[in-house]
Amino acid sequence: MGLLFWIRRFITVFVVAFILIAGAQMLRGHDIAYALEQGLIWSFISSSIFVISRFIQARNKKHCALCRDTPEMQ
Repeated sequence: MGLLFWIRRFITVFVVAFILIAGAQMLRGHDIAYALEQGLIWSFISSSIFVISRFIQARNKKHCALCRDTPEMQ
């Protein structure tokens, strides 16, 4: 699991979180600029926390049965 793996993981989580958060803000009636701003901020925060925690777990050889992202789990 090299650098490219973690970059792809970050981008994937970032995009999914951005769509969900921005969409939720628009459904709540906020204007598009505010929804996009909140989507960018919170998706960056959430994807950073997720990827950093998964990196630490992977380095400590803890496997995620749900993610199944390590070679031992595939």
